[in-house]
Amino acid sequence: MKEARKLQWPKRCAGPLAIAVTVILLFSPRPTLGQAGSFTKGVVGDHIRKVEDGVDEFRKYLENRGEDAKGRAETAQSSGTKTTRRGKTSSGANTEARKEQTKRTKDELDDALGDLNKSTNRLRRKFDPSSKYMETKVQMENVMDDGRKINQIMVRGKYGSQAERLWGVLRSAINDLARTYGIAPMGV
Repeated sequence: MKEARKLQWPKRCAGPLAIAVTVILLFSPRPTLGQAGSFTKGVVGDHIRKVEDGVDEFRKYLENRGEDAKGRAETAQSSGTKTTRRGKTSSGANTEARKEQTKRTKDELDDALGDLNKSTNRLRRKFDPSSKYMETKVQMENVMDDGRKINQIMVRGKYGSQAERLWGVLRSAINDLARTYGIAPMGV
């Protein structure tokens, strides 16, 4: 009787043991092509260039948009009309409050974009002379922090479809660069 039990024990454990080994092998970490540190310095440099170009394009758009808005405001002021889009005349206090809110929001976005530009430039300065790009991970984390600030500002404000498109392209470039460093990308 004891002999029969000893022989049955390995047979009963073989199934669950095989399942456990399979699960361990499936979920154990293994190297992949996109793992941090596995990219060449040239590839990472190209991603940094895309982020730099995206920041420059976004800043240029915001500057042009601001100049266009100033031109329209000056034209409206010189003509002496103060009508809203619906054809109604607006009250001075309400208009001033909207102008002030728009200026604060624009300044906040402009400041955050300036911070992103600085952190991207710092990443480039540290990246170029280093032999291993992973040495600049701290600077990349700063770029991500500044990118997250802009992302929050863009989600809260209404900047129009062109600004949202440019930010989407820039955010995508930042996320691609973050993946090369093994940093979690920012959300939408």
